[in-house]
Amino acid sequence: MRIISILLLCASISFAQPAAMKKSIHTFTVEDINGDSFSLANLKGKKVMIVNTASKCGLTPQYKKLEALYQKYKSQNFIIIGFPANNFMWQEPGSNEDIKVFCEKNYGVSFPMMSKISVKGRKQHPLYAFLTQKDKNGIMDSSVSWNFQKYLIDENGVLVDVISPRVQPDDTKVLNWIKS
Repeated sequence: MRIISILLLCASISFAQPAAMKKSIHTFTVEDINGDSFSLANLKGKKVMIVNTASKCGLTPQYKKLEALYQKYKSQNFIIIGFPANNFMWQEPGSNEDIKVFCEKNYGVSFPMMSKISVKGRKQHPLYAFLTQKDKNGIMDSSVSWNFQKYLIDENGVLVDVISPRVQPDDTKVLNWIKS
């Protein structure tokens, strides 16, 4: 009887591992702003802030604080990944090249920017489906409410928190999470 219990325990552990792997952003590969593949598996061991961005939004000046945050903490296993999206009042109408030039020229953005995607609706990118659906991420449901919503991801690729678009990137809550 004891051997059967041990075998059942071992079997349940081996079945649990693949499910845990599915709950990580590290399983995704996305396209960067230049059209190249960007494997999120390369972010293992780093805290990640994923942000949906837009160039013609009242919150667009957050790029400046995002870049400052990235510069300050990038050497401490922290990275920001920007995902331009045109989901809110058509505030990101440009091409990837337009977005890249805008970000570099106006805000000196050096953190990785990805190709423009949809962060909600019928054409929602699979990464954002993962970020917003508890049945996919294992943590919580959320909805992308506006441009510059921030998703905090731990070193294992697991969703930790969702930060409102109006909360500044250098808010105490964010800083405490990066430093923890």
